[in-house]
Amino acid sequence: MQIDAVRGDITEQQVDAIVNAANSSLLGGGGVDGAIHRRGGPEILAECRALRASRYGKGLPTGQAVATTAGRLPARWVIHTVGPVYSSGTDRSPLLRDCYRNCLRVADELGAVTVAFPLISAGVYGWPADDAIRQALNTLRDTETAVERATLVLFDEPKRLLAEQLLAAR
Repeated sequence: MQIDAVRGDITEQQVDAIVNAANSSLLGGGGVDGAIHRRGGPEILAECRALRASRYGKGLPTGQAVATTAGRLPARWVIHTVGPVYSSGTDRSPLLRDCYRNCLRVADELGAVTVAFPLISAGVYGWPADDAIRQALNTLRDTETAVERATLVLFDEPKRLLAEQLLAAR
């Protein structure tokens, strides 16, 4: 799989699937989640509500992933995943890696060959960006998948540069 890192807006990525760093309610929120729901339109929220009414009555568990339509986004699907909240006292890295692995699994089930990922858990959930980038890139590299291209979409240039350095180092 080709992996690249870009600075940009995940809601503008021309890919088969966009990953949403969702909260467990699946009903929208701030950051990436809010941007995807606002730009994608009410179709995404309608499918999320249907998921809550059926399979995920208590919300989507941390590390798991589920897909909906992408509504008005330039993608076919949104793959929602709930990242772990960072804790300096508890290693939640396996849950963060599960987010990426499960998103790739869902992408494979959908037949998506291009997927754009945000930096999961590195916003309001407090994960240190440098470690979040390492976790993301290592997991994407090490996961068997039919996805042909994964793009890590980063909000600022310093994070993109770090991701580029880590990609070049391996």
